[in-house]
Amino acid sequence: MTDFLALAQPGVQQLSPYVPGKPVDELARELDLDPASIVKLASNENPLGPSPKALEAIRGELAELTRYPDGNGFELKSRLAVRCGVQINQVTLGNGSNDILDLVARAYLAPGLNAVFSQYAFAVYPISTQAVGAQGKVVPAQDYGHDLEAMLAAIDANTRVVFIANPNNPTGTWFGPDALERFLARVPSNVLVVLDEAYIEFAEGDELPDGLKYLARYDNLLVSRTFSKAYGLAALRVGYALSSAQIADVLNRVRQPFNVNSLALAAACAALDDADYLAQSRQLNDAGMAQLEAGLRELGLSWIPSKGNFIAVDFGRDTAAINQALLRAGVIVRPVAGYGMPNFLRVSIGLTAENARFLDALAKVLNA
Repeated sequence: MTDFLALAQPGVQQLSPYVPGKPVDELARELDLDPASIVKLASNENPLGPSPKALEAIRGELAELTRYPDGNGFELKSRLAVRCGVQINQVTLGNGSNDILDLVARAYLAPGLNAVFSQYAFAVYPISTQAVGAQGKVVPAQDYGHDLEAMLAAIDANTRVVFIANPNNPTGTWFGPDALERFLARVPSNVLVVLDEAYIEFAEGDELPDGLKYLARYDNLLVSRTFSKAYGLAALRVGYALSSAQIADVLNRVRQPFNVNSLALAAACAALDDADYLAQSRQLNDAGMAQLEAGLRELGLSWIPSKGNFIAVDFGRDTAAINQALLRAGVIVRPVAGYGMPNFLRVSIGLTAENARFLDALAKVLNA
């Protein structure tokens, strides 16, 4: 029998499939639980559900499902260009921001080249890098966050891409405007800096640097964002990149046609205009973060301070048994042993009742 794994590209052979947060229906089947009784706090989803305006826009598109979507995504790109203060030819749409990251790897990385990223950084960076046969240079983290000085030192003549995330997933760590400015000013101009801002909308005011403010000065900067988190459209898979027009042109040469579907395009346009929904999402996240921190403090636990919609909790020991006990209690959180953090569980911010359910279940597990 032919070994088709052996026939795959060497980088692909060594990959393991990405493991997402456990779906509610899967846990219900495994443990014979009522799906309605399960709380999922594993995938950094917006617990509010989608914007009503987004749902209305989706309903308006249903009669056109026999038609291909606008392959150029003109309406959404136009709105993003106005909102973000760029030209329309600086916008690239993706099937989620993961697609953007993969497009970058396919366009700029190859065997003999490398990408630099941090320890504990988002799993897609090494996956996309390795899949195209490039080397991933992993820089040790500093207090679970990006050590930007060390990342600069890791850049060599074969580096084509540096991936940085602010805030970072799964740790929730972040860096400020001064650190970003110093970093961008010293990265060689022929190295593409991908600033992953998937969670930027959860920050208020000047809490985090806005990557868009640096685009005009740094031609080698690409800012990646998504509608999956604060905008509540994770199931529709729509993200985008903002960059120089030349970088956007390169990405569009490898981007698959119709990579963002019609329902996603319509919903994203509507969600982008729903300022009340976004404000409510931020308020809910802030309150939920405070609720979880207070509950974890009462349980004597520590955590990594986070600017995302999740919190990485430190149990001081391997969390496999704790996670399994929570699953049996109908509570899904995210193990992050695959990130080299076996003593942590990442917990997404949910509704007030969902957060309380997690804290109650956790207390019972720890006191059992």
